[in-house]
Amino acid sequence: MRSFLKNHPFAVEAFFERSVVLTFAVPKAELRALIPACLTLDTFQDEWAFVAVALVQTKDLRPKGFPRAFGNDFFLIGYRIFVRYTTNAGKRLRGLYILKSETDKWKMAVLGNLFTHYRYSQTDIAQHVQGPSIEITSKRSDLQLTAHVPTGEAPLPPHSPFASWREARRYAGPLPFTFTYNASTQTVLIIEGVREDWVPQPLVVEHYHVGFLATLGAPGLVLASAFAVHNIPYHWQKGRTEQWHP
Repeated sequence: MRSFLKNHPFAVEAFFERSVVLTFAVPKAELRALIPACLTLDTFQDEWAFVAVALVQTKDLRPKGFPRAFGNDFFLIGYRIFVRYTTNAGKRLRGLYILKSETDKWKMAVLGNLFTHYRYSQTDIAQHVQGPSIEITSKRSDLQLTAHVPTGEAPLPPHSPFASWREARRYAGPLPFTFTYNASTQTVLIIEGVREDWVPQPLVVEHYHVGFLATLGAPGLVLASAFAVHNIPYHWQKGRTEQWHP
């Protein structure tokens, strides 16, 4: 029963008041060991793989169709790898593999670990948003971000592998699918997300520090892009599983 509950047994909806996504490029050899064998890295120029750090102010998360009074408001930090998965029917899906999730609400950490495999823990969050400026910090997560929405065209981060923001947009997230692999049963859990009006704005990052990234063992990691979106309705469909055949 517990395993069933963790497999997203019902559809979920929420509202993203603000989502900031930092995408980091990593030489693909440095990330391959972090994903299960059923997945492949979603690479750029067959050289770079990507880790995203999503910082999301979420409102009214609840089972789809429930009144908003049942919703939960919380801040989410999600650490994800961009991946691909080929279904048994031969369809190639593009999505995310979750490394870790953090939230500022104890209730959300408990519910997240009950209904997902996303490895939730509770953390502290302090944020200050004024006009185009964004500042987010967490002592417990060893995270700091200072950024702003530029008034004109923004430069990409200095060591980004992308030649343009248009190239970078492909790795801004969210992607259509999220995948979890159960090694004991050799099954893949597939969750499809549906979004509306997702128009990311490039950000200029003035300062960042993400302590979790140091645990990945990826010395070649560089900041590739940063985007923000606001006021996005979002929902996830009920999870579905299929057998993986190595």
